[in-house]
Amino acid sequence: MEVDQFASEWTYTGEGSRLPLIDESTALGTQAPKDRLIAVLDQVEMRVERLRRDTVRIEEERDSLLSTLDSVRHSELLMEVTECDKDDISRYAERILARAMTVEVAVRTDRDPQQEEALHQEDGCSAHARCQTYMNACTSAPDAAASDKNFESAILGAELRRRAGTGGGLLQPARPARRTPAGR
Repeated sequence: MEVDQFASEWTYTGEGSRLPLIDESTALGTQAPKDRLIAVLDQVEMRVERLRRDTVRIEEERDSLLSTLDSVRHSELLMEVTECDKDDISRYAERILARAMTVEVAVRTDRDPQQEEALHQEDGCSAHARCQTYMNACTSAPDAAASDKNFESAILGAELRRRAGTGGGLLQPARPARRTPAGR
């Protein structure tokens, strides 16, 4: 059994589109069958991860396009065009929106029961509030009531250590050390 690196009958012409095949003949190859199968599975796993990354990227692009369409539909520039042009633009935007809504992209993350429980322990409001306390800890004028003091202490400590070691800080990019001519 030999692992043929790529299938030639795969018709998609995108980058890396050829799939790994398994050649069952024993005439070729010196690898053990298990090693050959593991090699194929490794290749498939890499392709699955690439597919997931690409899908997430496409999902983000779709969301960006929908946001742009929403901005166009609510733009102040519409106030500056005639009613006839406004209707044309609105119909055009609606047509594009309808087409965009036909695209469904999803990457699902499988979780075990413990992960599901942890995920649902905080609702969206409390997660947002927690993130806001972290953001407030990073501002120069935080709302004292809504700032995570432990996080703020960690940030300030890291900033002090960085300044002591490099002369810069987290909030300022470190400058490269100046070189002086030899003998000075």
